[in-house]
Amino acid sequence: MLLYRPATVSGPAPRPAPLIADEELPDLTQFANGRALPPWPARTADVDGTPVVIRETPGRAGAEPALYVHGLGGSSTNWTDLAGLLSPWLDGQAIDLPGFGGSGRPPGGDYSPARFAETVIRSIELAGRGPVHLFGNSLGGAVSVRVAATRPDLVRTLTLISPAMPPLRIGPLQLRMLPAVALPSRGQWIDKVARTGDPATVVREVMARCYADPAVVPPERVEEAIAAVVARRELPWATEAYIRSFRQLVASYMASYAAIPNRSLWWLARRIEAPTLVVWGRADQLVNVRLAMRTARTIPDSRLMVLGNAGHTAQMERPRLVARAAVALLREAVPSAVAA
Repeated sequence: MLLYRPATVSGPAPRPAPLIADEELPDLTQFANGRALPPWPARTADVDGTPVVIRETPGRAGAEPALYVHGLGGSSTNWTDLAGLLSPWLDGQAIDLPGFGGSGRPPGGDYSPARFAETVIRSIELAGRGPVHLFGNSLGGAVSVRVAATRPDLVRTLTLISPAMPPLRIGPLQLRMLPAVALPSRGQWIDKVARTGDPATVVREVMARCYADPAVVPPERVEEAIAAVVARRELPWATEAYIRSFRQLVASYMASYAAIPNRSLWWLARRIEAPTLVVWGRADQLVNVRLAMRTARTIPDSRLMVLGNAGHTAQMERPRLVARAAVALLREAVPSAVAA
């Protein structure tokens, strides 16, 4: 595990920084009879005409508000453990982005990161909970960068876990992925596989991509994931959400390469004001760990934690380490929230 407090991208080399808090974390199994914690209760809210599923993780009295945003193909259940571990300090809400989990299809089938960011912004405004401690993983990390950069009044701290920042170059993995998702001719094939493939096989393949060690996944989590695959097959927009989200994320990368102001994620990252924690798994197969230092050094007030024993979803694979780092950020940024 590497811990850094990076300078800005043009500044001096980063220096080590203590990012791990020593506060005692809850034993989540005591609330679930020794099993993995089940997903938190869900409700559906109307966000400008789109039904959006929100899972509530109640914090103690006076806890700070937090919002968790999942990645491509994920859902609010990706935050079950981390939100529970942080509940002594944070009153959490995790949302299903439009088209994912149990949320409805976005108006006009707009699955762009900008539209997702607007949904996050509106959900905070409608709930009257801002500013929040914002967490984002993968696509949700890219969305959270937009939210923090464009609406600093709504974000108190920012935690990014393997955010889907634009790659510095198109590498072999991206080249293998693009024909499968970006080309219209492949859309029907992907839809057929998603709707007819064995759910257990689909889950195993996804976990092999997202985890450094899939063996750490509790059997209850595997069962939940299989059930989610089966449930999503009933939604007519399930495959559309995945394919269009990926294509529009790639389109946002093109804006970054062209350095278009207000649209480039790197341009936006430089304008983030909130204290930020960047977490990356060294074994991340989906977003290159080489982007970790670039991301942290681009965001002005940032800290970086690279985990050698984690993949793309560190909040699920190593939730206690991520929680301790998040508490350390909270203690530094809002000392009263931890001292209380």
